[in-house]
Amino acid sequence: MRTHDGLELAVCARGPQEAPVTVVLAHCWTADMDDWHYQVRDLLEEFGNDVRILTWDHRGHGESGTAPLDGCTIENLGRDMASVIDAYAGSGRLVIAGHSIGGMATMALAEQRPDILGRTDGVLLVATSSGDLDSVTLGLPEAGRWVKAQIPRLLAARARLLSRRVRRRSPWIESQVVHRFLFGDPMRLRDCGLVIDQLINCPPATMEGFYRDFMTHDRAVSLAAFDGIPTRVLVGDRDVLTPVPHARTIATSIAGARLLIAPGAGHMLPLERDRLVSDELVELVKVSLASARERGAVAGKA
Repeated sequence: MRTHDGLELAVCARGPQEAPVTVVLAHCWTADMDDWHYQVRDLLEEFGNDVRILTWDHRGHGESGTAPLDGCTIENLGRDMASVIDAYAGSGRLVIAGHSIGGMATMALAEQRPDILGRTDGVLLVATSSGDLDSVTLGLPEAGRWVKAQIPRLLAARARLLSRRVRRRSPWIESQVVHRFLFGDPMRLRDCGLVIDQLINCPPATMEGFYRDFMTHDRAVSLAAFDGIPTRVLVGDRDVLTPVPHARTIATSIAGARLLIAPGAGHMLPLERDRLVSDELVELVKVSLASARERGAVAGKA
């Protein structure tokens, strides 16, 4: 599909458009829609054609079109998410999940499209933040902020100088970033390999542009829009990108939200703790389906 500013997004829609509930899954920075492949599997096993599942590659990620530097913003990701929902979700209820930058895009969506939140029965915010990311030190108090700023610049420089083929043959920088900053314990090698390949696939502007936007990301005020919607906030206790205090801030800012902290886990919860993430998502979908059926029964009697 085309975005509001003319970029092409790769979108995958599973399940019938007339399904009573659509699950919307927004992936993390430098990844792609495979970020959610375990959850897609589990949702299909649990619900079959009773739900519709939407995944897509954010602008500048995966199979979607490369975005210009000034187009790599969380605000634009919120607009893109709204466009995906408008085009592919049908008229049923929604359950929305966002991982990392996908969670930030969900917050932007809440600012831009209250009508979409009005048909949302559940929100899952995974390893994400509502702001203050400039204070994150990656667990390196002495030089953490400096190191944090250099990582996207280094990865972008490698992307400009070396082809993807060359970087796949010798992904030593990408491997160090993934092992040191993205995963906790245990780490499955296939998950690590997926994330390294996703990182190698990212254009330079994706790394630099979104990092720049992170530093001014502040959507704490928009969290009140989720009040009254069943909301789960998940974080790993070894997440150094969006650490536990950021998740706690989100959970305490949304009336009725529940915070879950995964021991030993890092930033890549949909991969590291796939069962935990899937279980929370399944529970939200079950509540939404029950509500949809109840509304249908009432409408039938009327």
